[in-house]
Amino acid sequence: MSSRPQVLLVVEQLRRRVPGGIGSMVRGLLEGLATSNGEFETAPAVTLFASRAPRGSDPLRGFGWPVLQSALPGPLMTRAWDRRLIDVPKGFDVVHASSFAAPPARGAQLALTVHDLSWRQVPEAFPARGRRWHEAALRRALRHAAVLVVSCEPVARDLLAAGAPQDRVRVIALGCDHLPPPDLAGSQELLERLGVEGEFLLSVSTLEPRKNLSRLLEAYELARARLPDPWPLVLVGPRGWGQRVVPGPGVVLAGHVGAATLAALYGRARLLVYVPLVEGFGFPPLEAMREGAPVVASRVPGAGDAIMKVDPLDVEDIAEGLVRVATDEKVRRQLVSSGRLHATPLTWARTARCYVQLWDSLA
Repeated sequence: MSSRPQVLLVVEQLRRRVPGGIGSMVRGLLEGLATSNGEFETAPAVTLFASRAPRGSDPLRGFGWPVLQSALPGPLMTRAWDRRLIDVPKGFDVVHASSFAAPPARGAQLALTVHDLSWRQVPEAFPARGRRWHEAALRRALRHAAVLVVSCEPVARDLLAAGAPQDRVRVIALGCDHLPPPDLAGSQELLERLGVEGEFLLSVSTLEPRKNLSRLLEAYELARARLPDPWPLVLVGPRGWGQRVVPGPGVVLAGHVGAATLAALYGRARLLVYVPLVEGFGFPPLEAMREGAPVVASRVPGAGDAIMKVDPLDVEDIAEGLVRVATDEKVRRQLVSSGRLHATPLTWARTARCYVQLWDSLA
């Protein structure tokens, strides 16, 4: 075996129409690996693996790592993995899947990153087919993965309760320094196009049931009359699945925005509000903290106690949190300070170093 571990990193999420938080995790890890690669005596040789690229140039090659791809498109490839009909290319010491969409990886050590078990905790937020797939994928992971990587202790506890052996669960915190410098001009152009002037509240997430947007909109309606001005609530994020979000008075749907524009929106917003029913790590609060925005949120493991914590099931509690953080300058200063202190050490270079150490131990 080579002294330099050969690692195949499954990045299929980057082929998805909505890569979501898992896509952010994969991109951040790749950035961290590129930053910290020279720190290791025997840095791993990382190769990216995904389904057949769409016609034209393959954006995966823009990350600077070698890329292997399946002959199959994504849906067929993952179905074949589920039935253990096809394997990944040979010659790798470690295969690391960035989600439950994991190949059999016979002949190599399989590591798998588990982001949450939310389909068990809030089954009503998932279609029946999705719940069945996740349950089957969890069983496969428990049988075949040498290591299950999680981003926080709550998810580790959930995995242990699901039957994972304690010695196969590793906690590696994620980074949050992946946004580029803020594009102030781009954010101003967007806000003008949306008709937003002056102060505004911000929420960032994929528009899907688990993100609890219906209660957030109810809470905003209660809070709006108690604000110094009827500041709008700007919702940023792509459409996922489930019922469409119907914006009421003051609610502005911005859709997907670029990363630099998003960074600027965080810095300009009066606050970020993020109240999912359940969350594995939670990037938006941490991204907002790094840009200096105070955060109102439900329990978000990655954010710790550097937020104004509210009950995601209690509309009045969410509304009270919005009003307090939007109007109380002392509370705002405390949240901005504690947020920066909490988010600053969470870098992708640190995460990448932990992943490299894990791969070395497996190889």
